[in-house]
Amino acid sequence: MDERSELTAATDGPPAGGVAADAATEAFVAHRNLLFTVAYEMLGSVADAEDVLQETWLGWMKVDLEQVLDRRAYLVRIATRRALDRLRSMKRRREEYVGPWLPEPLLTTPDVAENAELAESVSMALMLVLETLSPTERAVFVLREVFDVGYDEIAAAVGKSTAAVRQIAHRARRHVDARRPREVVPPGVARAALESFQRAFETGDLQGLLDVLAPEVVLISDGGGVKQAAPRPIVGAGKVARFIVGGIGKAQVTLSGDPTVVNGSPALVLRVDGEIDGVIAVRVEDARITGLYYVRNPEKLTGIASEVPLALR
Repeated sequence: MDERSELTAATDGPPAGGVAADAATEAFVAHRNLLFTVAYEMLGSVADAEDVLQETWLGWMKVDLEQVLDRRAYLVRIATRRALDRLRSMKRRREEYVGPWLPEPLLTTPDVAENAELAESVSMALMLVLETLSPTERAVFVLREVFDVGYDEIAAAVGKSTAAVRQIAHRARRHVDARRPREVVPPGVARAALESFQRAFETGDLQGLLDVLAPEVVLISDGGGVKQAAPRPIVGAGKVARFIVGGIGKAQVTLSGDPTVVNGSPALVLRVDGEIDGVIAVRVEDARITGLYYVRNPEKLTGIASEVPLALR
């Protein structure tokens, strides 16, 4: 029986009950963090990733476990298919989104920052690069490059031949490698750059901003049509610094930042007159900030309410 037939056959049985239900629950709970991470990296949305988890659970409870050889692989397959369906519909929604779109920031546990591979895979910088892939390319890249899933298993998950998946993986890898950060920066270096940035904007120090911003820095702000934000990315250290200092001065507010860890990297929860206004994440290269990602849309700030555990295996 091939993997696609296995999936159909396994879900043809009655819903699990009794001992089988306990075994199904145990397997799902054991791999929950992994499944959430797969869904989040494919979707860039906390709420949608949680929905995929719920759909995966419902589908999993209908599976005849006696016909499942590898429960982890099977669960990943279900989650991938649900996420792919959702990603295709989200692509259409994002075409109608007001202003630039950024992934939802995720407050991550300390162990994520300590795992360089995991931290890079959920970083704002890489998540934005993944947005430039097609849904199938993104699924294949995430499963292969991040979670080291075999080509045959990916083929079963995305509904393609193994040969086609290999070609898609090669194309997606080349596309991402041309756009991802050149280096993985140690958390201490990123934190130092962020601290310099924070001191500069809190004191209105234009020169301090220019010192920490790379000449080619890009600022992307996401208000979703709910909060005011720059309608297009702002490029260049001078323009970005003047936009920040000028905006704070014009609004006549007190802007402060609380250090945190978002998507596995140092970030700031920004407050305006003491109230949470948004989250700013950074991309750092050669000890200077090359990317500023400011999420102001309130609907995207649910993921910073509490730490979310992630997993690669």
